[in-house]
Amino acid sequence: MTDRTLNGADGGDRTVKKNDRLVIAASSVGTVIEWYDFYLYGSLAAIISSQFFSGVNETTGFIFALMAFAAGFAVRPFGAIVFGRMGDLWGRKNTFLVTMLLMGLSTFVVGLLPSYAAIGIAAPIILVLMRLIQGLALGGEYGGAATYVAEHAPHGKRGFYTSFIQITATVGLLLSLMVILGVRSAIGEDAFREWGWRIPFLVSILLLGVSLWIRLKLSESPAFAKMKAEGKGSTSPLKDSFMKWPNLKLVLIALFGLAAGQAVVWYTGQFYALFFLEKTLKVDPSLSNIMIATALALATPFFIIFGWLSDKIGRKPIILLGCLLAALTYFPLFHGLTKAANPQLAAAVASSPITVVADPANCNLQFDPIGGTVFNTSCDVVKTHLARAGINYENVAAPAGTLAHVQIGAVTVQSFDGTKLSKADFDAQKKSWDAALTASLTEAGYPAKADSAQVNKPVVIAILFILVLYVTMVYGPIAAALVEMFPTNVRYTSMSLPYHIGNGWFGGFLPTTAFAMVAATGNIYYGLWYPIVIAVLTFIIGVIFVKEGKNVNIHD
Repeated sequence: MTDRTLNGADGGDRTVKKNDRLVIAASSVGTVIEWYDFYLYGSLAAIISSQFFSGVNETTGFIFALMAFAAGFAVRPFGAIVFGRMGDLWGRKNTFLVTMLLMGLSTFVVGLLPSYAAIGIAAPIILVLMRLIQGLALGGEYGGAATYVAEHAPHGKRGFYTSFIQITATVGLLLSLMVILGVRSAIGEDAFREWGWRIPFLVSILLLGVSLWIRLKLSESPAFAKMKAEGKGSTSPLKDSFMKWPNLKLVLIALFGLAAGQAVVWYTGQFYALFFLEKTLKVDPSLSNIMIATALALATPFFIIFGWLSDKIGRKPIILLGCLLAALTYFPLFHGLTKAANPQLAAAVASSPITVVADPANCNLQFDPIGGTVFNTSCDVVKTHLARAGINYENVAAPAGTLAHVQIGAVTVQSFDGTKLSKADFDAQKKSWDAALTASLTEAGYPAKADSAQVNKPVVIAILFILVLYVTMVYGPIAAALVEMFPTNVRYTSMSLPYHIGNGWFGGFLPTTAFAMVAATGNIYYGLWYPIVIAVLTFIIGVIFVKEGKNVNIHD
């Protein structure tokens, strides 16, 4: 990297053309629409679960919905490889026109897709297929837009220029939340859950047309055009990126020293926080969307601020500090979120903590991939109820063969063994037992859902703002940091893969992994260990191995 460091202007005689603003605007608007399409699914995960995964139990259905959400992230690295290669061979502009078209059409199809009740197992299969197409498209889109803008930027302003690309993910999420809120308000919650959720997906076809029209006005990036004119392009960008150790080493450093930590901070602050509010704390979905949309709107300018600041002090210190702050404060912030968003739940946990006393051999993981498992042991009966209710509890081992029971403060609720009962008898006894446990929980102060009137909205928004502020720290400068690590002839391919492995795998699987960890342990905060560990590892690796690149000449 140091052999491309400049003391003066980046690219020497290159001047900033008048159309640079068009470049930033067109690239950013197009990318906003792609993120809007991609994150509609995340914003509607609970409804998607009921529409397309109704053939399994509720806990499994929600995990499946999150897995389908994560499926789009799983294939993003493959999209990065396929479209990154195209971008390095045939140009940045043409490649991200193709990715936008794929994204828009697959999103439109989701809006038309019949539910599980209508066409059975075909519904979730087609849904996952569309998510895979979306993931492939997004895997090629981001690297192209970030590289395209960075290669237009003058020296000393790459962080500032590319921060407008970084802002697009949050703006796309904010746009999706606003459209969802608008439709919800217009037709009502019942109609929205039945059919109105499709409208935001269908609207994407109009946005696709606008985005394609804008991007068709762009020309190829100057760095790519210069490279082609000089005959310096790579004929095998995949081999040059990943089969040659000097470049592969940079790819690994970019992944573990920057992208992985950035990803988990990003998805914790903007998605896991939303899932936590709705699924765990039982806050009304509309209110949750309003509060997180407000926090996003307040924090969004900081993408630009930290991008600009990274041109002054460097990308590395800002990104790594964001990872460290997130790791140190996630537990107190999410505990504070519980107290502010559902004070009744927080008070009940404090006054009447719940303990599940059971024989560990009697307890199964509350996850049923094929919908055929009957959770009928005495331990499963308890944990199924508590997982569905999103209630925090501790586990205590009991002697082998002991029937499980729930300790709610000083009150004991004995479970029952349903393994030898017929399905009809088990269902009847389970219904009666659920009612009894619900009554005991209610008496102990555990609410069925958060009371919107008691939600401390300013405090919740303030906590969400802090979470998103960490996002702006790690995400605002990341595009410039990655672009600066690699030469022009393999830049699109090389930067896209670590970014999308980080965001597609480490980040995209965060909601699924964290929710499964919570379901397995009964601790509603246990899932936070996943982003904390990854963020700490990135901080350590980044401090040791990542070199600052703000003065690198990216036109060589």
